[in-house]
Amino acid sequence: QVQLVESGGGLVQAGGSLTLSCTASGNIFGILMMGWYRQGPGKEREKVARISRAGRRNYSDSVMGRFTISRDDVKKQVSLEMTSFKPEDTAVYFCHMQIDYEVDYRDSWGRGTQVTVSS
Repeated sequence: QVQLVESGGGLVQAGGSLTLSCTASGNIFGILMMGWYRQGPGKEREKVARISRAGRRNYSDSVMGRFTISRDDVKKQVSLEMTSFKPEDTAVYFCHMQIDYEVDYRDSWGRGTQVTVSS
C-alpha cells in the first residue's frame, strides 16, 4: 500500500506564511501528477495547486500569486509554500499523487492536515 503523509499545518495569522509538505512511501515506480486540495468549513473539496512530472504548475484563482507548489521526485515529496494568508484559506489541506505502476496508475490521498488562519 502506498501512503501519503502531510506535515506543516497549524495556526497562522492573516498575512503570515506557512509551508506544507507531503511524502509518499511504499512501492512506487513513478509519480505523474502531484497536487494539493483543500476543504473549508461548509465548502466542497477544491483544487488548490497541481504540478506535473514536467514541472508545469496550475493554481486556483483564489491562491494565484500567493501559493507556490514544488516537487522532489527523489524524495517522493510535494510541498506548498503559502504566503499572505487570508481567513478564507482556513481548511483541511489534502495531498494527492497519481502513482504510476507502469501498467496502470493509482490515485493516492493523504489524511489531511489542518490550517487555521486567524484574523
